[in-house]
Amino acid sequence: MTALSGSSSPIWIRGILAQPWVAPLVRLALVSAYLIGGVNKALNFDSAIAEQAHFGLHPPALWAALAVAVEIVGSLCVVFRRYTWLGAGGLAVLTVVAMVVANDFWNQTGTARFMALNSFFEHVGLIAALVLATMLGDVKHAADGDRD
Repeated sequence: MTALSGSSSPIWIRGILAQPWVAPLVRLALVSAYLIGGVNKALNFDSAIAEQAHFGLHPPALWAALAVAVEIVGSLCVVFRRYTWLGAGGLAVLTVVAMVVANDFWNQTGTARFMALNSFFEHVGLIAALVLATMLGDVKHAADGDRD
């Protein structure tokens, strides 16, 4: 029995999770914000540069290009289960940078602190989900007898 068997879930839940379309849809949903953000930044690159400058990342054009590349390529790695560890890892690192730069609750007070703290820990959860996607991908690959 593998970690994917879900033996403690009701049979109808296991039935839904076993459908071949569920895993790709969940992987796409997991990275959807990154994928949309990367495409949006690529199509509006001047705004992406301004965003990086706003958060004090220099040189902003380099940071914007890195964000676009990591968001698009990393997302595709996760969606297509190819080098999931690399794609999810890149997205996680990008998320840590964004958390520290944009959600600096330790420098905030009042409502701004509350919002930044909440967003910070939402991002922690997203990083955890990326780690889980990598772990589940490893289990699936081991069961299939292949690795990426």
